[in-house]
Amino acid sequence: MKIAVFTKNRTNPAYDAARLGADRAARQFGAQTLHFVPEKGDDPEEQSILVDEALALSPDAIVFTPVHAMRMNAALSRIRAAGVPLFGFVNPIPGGGCISYVGSNDYALGFALAQYLYEHLGGRGKVLLVPGPAASVTSIERVRAFRDAAKEHPGITIAGTCAGDYLREAARYSVAQWLIANKCFDGCLAANDIMAVGVVDTLRAAGRKAAVAGVNAIPEAVASIRRGEMLATADFNAMRMAFLATECAVRHLRGERVPTEIELPVEIVDRRNCHLWDLPYEQRPIQTLEEFLA
Repeated sequence: MKIAVFTKNRTNPAYDAARLGADRAARQFGAQTLHFVPEKGDDPEEQSILVDEALALSPDAIVFTPVHAMRMNAALSRIRAAGVPLFGFVNPIPGGGCISYVGSNDYALGFALAQYLYEHLGGRGKVLLVPGPAASVTSIERVRAFRDAAKEHPGITIAGTCAGDYLREAARYSVAQWLIANKCFDGCLAANDIMAVGVVDTLRAAGRKAAVAGVNAIPEAVASIRRGEMLATADFNAMRMAFLATECAVRHLRGERVPTEIELPVEIVDRRNCHLWDLPYEQRPIQTLEEFLA
């Protein structure tokens, strides 16, 4: 069985984990993975070209996360026209049509993380938001949740936003510029971990402290939590999502029934439990579909 796996970029460690998750599932269930990643990260035109390259190789199934909520529609139509079974993960497939989708509720995840930070601050303080790319579905929902959770804490002020584009350097630079103009903040909610790590870099360089929280539970963020630099992260487990999506693809090709949708639970990682995540991706346990449904 030959399964084409599409991820968004090579800059976000979460997608390194997703590719590893797909590979782990393929090895366990007797399939082969072919990876298609835009060299220019999150580029709809390049991902569309990669779709055609994958279809030319006649894959048995495609495991896919779209780089854009709308601009992949034509390429996805070509997949459907070719009759290749489609399995989604991380972001919903525009227009539907996938056999199974594996993801998390970004709003619920963002809300739980924000509540954790605001309660840590005692319900008072200035909080800086660091969103991802403007068109990113995950970032939009997480930041909306950050703001909605703040409404339940009258003493919390959203001090501003600093565009981070899901990149460490971008977050580091934009937060450094914000500090020059605004002096300080008490907490920071970043829409992903690599930006949160960038914020920690900036605070360290400026000799300042703040409670910083992110999303993804990447190894670098977990190590930062263990060292007391970051407060917490929410485990948006792309490796687990890609593993389950790939397992669903294999099982479907074998003629087995698979769930239409799988939603991973919200899990907050802090100093009390970070040892459970403080492992390289290769060593982190992953539940199979049977174990997850049980």
